[in-house]
Amino acid sequence: MARELEFVAASVLIGGGATVAMDLWLLLLRRGLGVRTLDYAMLGRWVGHVARGTFAHENIAKARPVRGELLIGWCAHYAIGITFAALLLLISGLGWARSPSVMPALVTGLVTVAAPLFVLQPALGAGIASSKAPNPNAARLRSVLTHAVYGLGLYASARLWAAFLR
Repeated sequence: MARELEFVAASVLIGGGATVAMDLWLLLLRRGLGVRTLDYAMLGRWVGHVARGTFAHENIAKARPVRGELLIGWCAHYAIGITFAALLLLISGLGWARSPSVMPALVTGLVTVAAPLFVLQPALGAGIASSKAPNPNAARLRSVLTHAVYGLGLYASARLWAAFLR
């Protein structure tokens, strides 16, 4: 397989798989434990407003709805997960995807928590690191755990990718 094609395929499959792992975790939190999690329609609403030049909101739920915001949100969610996997592969190399180890994946997952804490949450009106949330520390812990699950999902997906290559 050409190196560029392998890089794209590994990024999509490893990042997509890790994002599925994150979604299963969030489903468990939401349905199993009754914990409120991000509504991807709000992510889509934000992306729609970013495309129109508005980057931050007082409260994204009160912002004007965007046509197709749920689909936009889910697509953005998976695109972000795939992009973070591509960054892991750029840093660690395709050799990591062929023979994965857990630490680079877990570290990547934990580093990616900076995106929601310092970009998305402030932009949606939740404040830096959920500072405006009803229970900021619980929200922060949820974010860290969710991104740790994403990191473990990177590792598990890379193991599947490596098995596929054999």
